Amino acid sequence: MPVTLAVVPTALPREDSGLQVASAVRDLRLVRNLSQRQLAGRMGVPRTYISKIENGKAMPTIGSLERLARALQVDISDLLRDAKSRHQGETAVLTADPFLAEIAQFVGQLDPVQRSIFLNQVRELAAGRRRMA
Repeated sequence: MPVTLAVVPTALPREDSGLQVASAVRDLRLVRNLSQRQLAGRMGVPRTYISKIENGKAMPTIGSLERLARALQVDISDLLRDAKSRHQGETAVLTADPFLAEIAQFVGQLDPVQRSIFLNQVRELAAGRRRMA
């Protein structure tokens, strides 16, 4: 008796568009050191709405996406791109800065302890500038 094999097409793994928006909002909010409450305040919405977006339980409307983008100081397309392309774009922007590109050369040569000390110093400097501004 001949054996027949069924060919079942496999779907390519992809991130659901709602999850892309959820992770983008969360990532961008955290990079900007904003709490959900602070982001909600910038948008004029309840904090729970931000939580629902980040957890994929609510998909923002186009109007909400525009307000989210404004509140996070990004282009609306940044909320719709996958994490990999968002990070590539952020890396390109950072390495375009001559000062940061120069520092990046040297940070790669530091051992983990030295790198930690260096990054803590940079954080303190950045925090000091924010307080003075």
